Amino acid sequence: MAEPLTLYKLMILYMLEKSEFPLTNAQISGFILDKGYTTYFHLQQALSELTDSELVKTKTVRNSSYYQITPLGKQTLSYFEDQISEGIKTDIANFFKENIIKIREELSAVADYYKGQEEGYQVRCRLRQDKISLVDLTIAVPSEEAAKAVCVNWKEKSQNAYETLIEFLL
Repeated sequence: MAEPLTLYKLMILYMLEKSEFPLTNAQISGFILDKGYTTYFHLQQALSELTDSELVKTKTVRNSSYYQITPLGKQTLSYFEDQISEGIKTDIANFFKENIIKIREELSAVADYYKGQEEGYQVRCRLRQDKISLVDLTIAVPSEEAAKAVCVNWKEKSQNAYETLIEFLL
């Protein structure tokens, strides 16, 4: 049986390997903490050590960290996957079955902003379906507050904006 921290790392690697796309810290935490496998502190320690050892790569967009398994992480998992119980593997499979639509929706609409070269801010809004880009739009806004508002609203309204844009242009 693996040491607890090692087991948490293997669980995270297994989740990332089974996922079709990067997972957010919140999504990983949601599963592991809701199931009571460990504490938030131990989970963050495991994620940090996985990143430091380059078994997982992370990308931060606004306030969300996205995790993805690396080739080295896949190789490591292949050596130690048998240390993850079938019960845990089943829990992970059920988590993806129950939450796949929600996870996809959370990852399909992404927005970020940056300071413009002149004045104001640029907001880049993207909408993807599977691996296909449906919209990749950059718009100028006058203030950081407006940029933040566009980013928040894009997550909620991107599908409607896409449908309206298509209707308008066709």
